Amino acid sequence: MILALPALFQLHGWWTGAIDTMDMLHPTGETSARLMIAAMLIGPLAGVLGPRRWLLWLLARRRALGVAAFAYAVLHLVFYVIDMGSLDAILGELPIASIWTGWLALALMLPMALTSNQRSMQWLRAAWKRVQQLAYPAAVLTLMHWWWVHDGADAAVAHFAPLAFLWLVLALRRLRPNRPFPQAGV
Repeated sequence: MILALPALFQLHGWWTGAIDTMDMLHPTGETSARLMIAAMLIGPLAGVLGPRRWLLWLLARRRALGVAAFAYAVLHLVFYVIDMGSLDAILGELPIASIWTGWLALALMLPMALTSNQRSMQWLRAAWKRVQQLAYPAAVLTLMHWWWVHDGADAAVAHFAPLAFLWLVLALRRLRPNRPFPQAGV
């Protein structure tokens, strides 16, 4: 429920006319990307810091963050469709890299969202994890979409940098498994 609060405030502003349709695109897309990043940060953070009580609490809620990221991406799409006004206008933008990367990211998020429930986990077993790994290419496409739509890397890179940093740390650990990283202050 807490994850829906930003959407409720955004929708209220749009419904009352305080926010234009065009102005709904950025906050819905950015919220989707932030929630995706948050969901994807939890695993690497646990890998770097080890099992911590607060991280275990977050791990138990990671699916909710991912599903919320998808819901905000759908909301982003709804406002994009409303803003474009016609199917011809939407189809006319499909060849633009900043647009098709968003569509493709959303398409990759769909199977993850549809299978983010206990029944799907039990039915798919080991394949469930492979479906959820679509988050990696979806994140790269989301980064590209954000970067190209806003004609610059600053905000997109600032948001994705912590995730990239943790992936780098984990990759270095895998390359040097028997050598611990120095502790702070040592």
